[in-house]
Amino acid sequence: MHFSTREDIEAPIDYVFAQISDFASIERSILRRGAEVQRRVDRTPPAEGMMWDTSFDLKGKRRQVEVTLTSFEPPSMMTFKGESKNISGDVVIELVALSRGRTRLAMTCDLTPRTLTARLMLQSLKLAKGNVSRRFEMRVASYAKEMEDRYKRSA
Repeated sequence: MHFSTREDIEAPIDYVFAQISDFASIERSILRRGAEVQRRVDRTPPAEGMMWDTSFDLKGKRRQVEVTLTSFEPPSMMTFKGESKNISGDVVIELVALSRGRTRLAMTCDLTPRTLTARLMLQSLKLAKGNVSRRFEMRVASYAKEMEDRYKRSA
């Protein structure tokens, strides 16, 4: 299953990349939303190979996912791989400088089932793909707007 969206942000590409690679801040945000996240492999500065163990509730069950930063190319790209018992997924975040003060954020997410149960779950998501895609797009747009507002306050 494939999701993708893109947002234009009124901020320079270096600022946007610094925000999306501020993993400590993102971890705190995840914790506030009720999920658990534990950094398993740390790199300073951020680099390929960083790993997190996460767990969250989805469809009434506790899900555990191991997330690995597989590609880190400042200031234009990051790729993550998520592995759980039933599903694997890839998230690609790409940044393109549209001008000195404007950046396009493109995010894609591909989910692949590893078991029959996961295949059935993804099939049910496909039936609601319009709603799921819209929620994905709204979440990314909200994050982009928050980032833009932070930049305007700091400038």
